[in-house]
Amino acid sequence: MSTTAPRAISRTWAAHTTYRECSVVMSTAVYAVTVSRTGQGFAAEVDGVPVDVVAADRVLRNADRLELLAETLDTIGKPAACNLHRELGRLGFKDHYATAADALGRPVPSLAALTPVDAYTVRNYARGQWGMTA
Repeated sequence: MSTTAPRAISRTWAAHTTYRECSVVMSTAVYAVTVSRTGQGFAAEVDGVPVDVVAADRVLRNADRLELLAETLDTIGKPAACNLHRELGRLGFKDHYATAADALGRPVPSLAALTPVDAYTVRNYARGQWGMTA
């Protein structure tokens, strides 16, 4: 299955939890839960303390409300950004950041910080300006 959504390296949620006894609210708590992808799999933290991924999942599933606080997305990095700069230059674009901003509809301070989907969009936009389809 193909997806166009960029993969997250890590996400942090605020897990709002209410503790009840016999339908009476005894207390409430908000936990900061971070789940990250690593080279070995996944790592998790609850309130800054490393925990097992299953424990973090339990906190998230038991929450009454989840609020996404932060998300770090996969980026293309410097080598791929350098290649994108070269391609934009070959296509005759002088201001690569303005070209990327036009393609994405938002400011682009660094091509290296683009997600793979964003880089693909910029590349297709630039090629499309010259009538190239692939």
